[in-house]
Parts: sequence; C-alpha cells; structure tokens
Amino acid sequence: MQRILVTGASAGLGRAFAEAALAAGHDVIGTVRKSADAEAFEALHSTRANAVVLDVTRFDEAAPTVATLEREFGPIDVLVNNAGYGHEGTMEESPLEELRRQFDVNVFGAVAMMKAVLPLMRGRRRGRIVNITSMAGLVGLAGVSYYAGSKFALEGISESLDKEVSGLGIRVTAVALGSFRTDWAGRSMVRTGRSIADYDAVFDPIRQRRQQASGRQLGDPARAAQALLALVESGSPPRHLVLGNDALLLLHNASKERADERAVWEHISRSTDHD
Repeated sequence: MQRILVTGASAGLGRAFAEAALAAGHDVIGTVRKSADAEAFEALHSTRANAVVLDVTRFDEAAPTVATLEREFGPIDVLVNNAGYGHEGTMEESPLEELRRQFDVNVFGAVAMMKAVLPLMRGRRRGRIVNITSMAGLVGLAGVSYYAGSKFALEGISESLDKEVSGLGIRVTAVALGSFRTDWAGRSMVRTGRSIADYDAVFDPIRQRRQQASGRQLGDPARAAQALLALVESGSPPRHLVLGNDALLLLHNASKERADERAVWEHISRSTDHD
C-alpha cells in the first residue's frame, strides 16, 4: 500500500487514476477546487479516499498543505501532478496574460507541489513524482503553442530533477499523454478568439477537428489509469513514458524529421567550435 497525492483529482485522468489506485488498495489524497468536489471524491472510499481543497496556483499554500496532510494521514509516497488545462489559439493572437496563466497552472503549480514534497521524501530517502505532460510537450503542435510550451517546460524540469534526486531514492517520471477521452478539449480548454485572417487556412481546420473529436478520442482514461498504476508500482520507473498510439506515432515521425534535419545541417553544427 502506498499513499498517493493526486492534484486535479475531481475529473478526467486524475479521477480515473484515483479510482484505480483505490481499487488496488492504495490510500489516495486528491486535490480539488471546490468543497462539493471534495465530498464527491471522499465518497469513493469510506477510509482511503481523502480530499483537500487546493488551488495549485496559490504557490505559498503548497508546502503547508503537504505538511498538514502528512501529519493527518502519514507519509506521502507518490505525488502525481495532474492538475492542468489546455489553451488553444495561435501564438500571435493569444494575449500574454494567457501564457502566464497557462504556466502558472501547468508549470509553476506543479513545481510548487514538487518543492513541497521533496524535503520530506528526501529525508526518508524514498518517493515517486509523476508529472503528467502531453505529446505536445514532445512535439510542437500548431494552435496550442502556449500549452506546448508549458508541457515542454515540465518535461525538461522532470528529466533534470530525476537526475538530481535519483541517487537519493526518489524517482521522477514525465508521462506524455496522447488524445484521451476526457474533457481536456471541452470544458477544460481555454480558447482564444480569432482576429487575423492570415492564420485561417492553418488554424481553422485544427480547431474544427479538435472540436469534432472531443469525446471520441482514441485513448481510454481507465486504461491510462492502469498504466499509471503500473508505473508507480514499478521498481524501475522510466524518466519518460508515452501513453497512446497517436502520441507514439507523432513522436516517431518527429524523431525521423529531426534526425533528417540534423543530418542536412550537421556541417553547420560542427563548424562552430574553436580549432
């Protein structure tokens, strides 16, 4: 049995993973945004499902909240940073304030939670951190530049952190999701309005396809939850895990394109060192 703290646990993948972890016998603490969501979450199990109302963008509240949870429930073995949302819009048309908000939730909120659990995990010389990212954090996609930027950032932070703490008994894994049948492209998506006609040909089909696919994505959240469960129970977790056939295909194609591009420009790359 492990004690798992999941952010953004009221719906989507966070909720699916919490249910799978509870069914497997783990204790789960879920962060939610509203008291009503806390009641619904705790109804999942009479003793092993506990909720805390927490906005991950209130960065100063992360460490005191984690300290309180450890006093009340015991050591947190696993942190799953799942809280996040998507932003859709061309980069030029999207206000800078939307970029700040995107990073506050998807990056700074996740980092604040990691900073809150790390001293405790480090003191015990054990712990797991799982950061939920996206295939858009591995391959830049048109129309979601702010979201992709936030997930690229979290991928890099995760890999660097794992190299810093793996010798201390703590492992960090970034889990890049493909398209799953959650509300990410619906209620959880912030969409910037259109104003520049030059982008219509590129962007309009992207928005249309995403709206049409919402609720019919290939990925099954229940199966993703089982994959996450296998990850946190593994004795040898990877630094990076990709979930979804669409994400794998996108990554494979992008890897080939990047390799081909590097080969073309290799002579320039090698021309910049001192003789």
